[in-house]
Amino acid sequence: MGGGSLGAVQAGMLQALYERDIVPEHVVGSSVGAINAGFVAAHPPHAETARELGEIWAELGTLDVFPFQLMRATFALTGLRNYLVSSQELRRLIERHLPFDRLQDADVALTIVATDLMSGRSLALSEGPAVDAVLASASLPGMFPPVAWGGRPLVDGSFGTQSSLQVALRSGAQRVYALPTGSACALPYPPRGALGVLMHAQSLQVMQRLAGEVQQHDGPPQLVVLPPPCPLEVAPSDFGAGRSLVERGRASAHRALDALEAAGELAVPALEPHDHPAP
Repeated sequence: MGGGSLGAVQAGMLQALYERDIVPEHVVGSSVGAINAGFVAAHPPHAETARELGEIWAELGTLDVFPFQLMRATFALTGLRNYLVSSQELRRLIERHLPFDRLQDADVALTIVATDLMSGRSLALSEGPAVDAVLASASLPGMFPPVAWGGRPLVDGSFGTQSSLQVALRSGAQRVYALPTGSACALPYPPRGALGVLMHAQSLQVMQRLAGEVQQHDGPPQLVVLPPPCPLEVAPSDFGAGRSLVERGRASAHRALDALEAAGELAVPALEPHDHPAP
């Protein structure tokens, strides 16, 4: 769930889970989490898979996701197009790491949450074209074009009526692990540019919603929330710190899992957006 470049945090969390032989039977993802979920569902459930995902995040650059072109942006601003950036690079990235054609063909049960742009209704997709589903869930509205699905335009899964956590909690699982990406709380200055502001606002919205859902959950199933690294001084639009985010995500997850083993339960972390003194 969440948040642009902060998706690297989830790769580190997955490393920690796999290193403890905690492997998924069902993966649910939305937004950047849909990309990570698709990768996990397509590869064997062991630590090498998570390390490979971490390497992808470590090598990813901003232009690999947002290939900005002035002419296309001009068309968008004048109403000739409904997006600022082509999704072709993002589609190619997903295609390279998603070896199955349809969601139901994944090695691990996979559900992708996307949003119907016209109604705001969430769709929990477990059948149909895999690349289209993941791309739709990761398509920030206004930034990327909507993805056609059954005649409906679908966009980023974090904007709909249901979160990926809600879908997972209703899946029949006995235990659900939530892997939030966090939100930047220690930036030395406000996010720069339209993309930076948009993605930072989205990550704040996702974390606010998650915090409320975690506090309201009374089980079953058992919910284990792996707290994201804090303080975070990386904006969701900054893809230059992938390796560091992977390592920090892994370390924070191991600390949380150590606490779970020691106490028999994991206290709900403070997930609300908050400030830190600027570095």
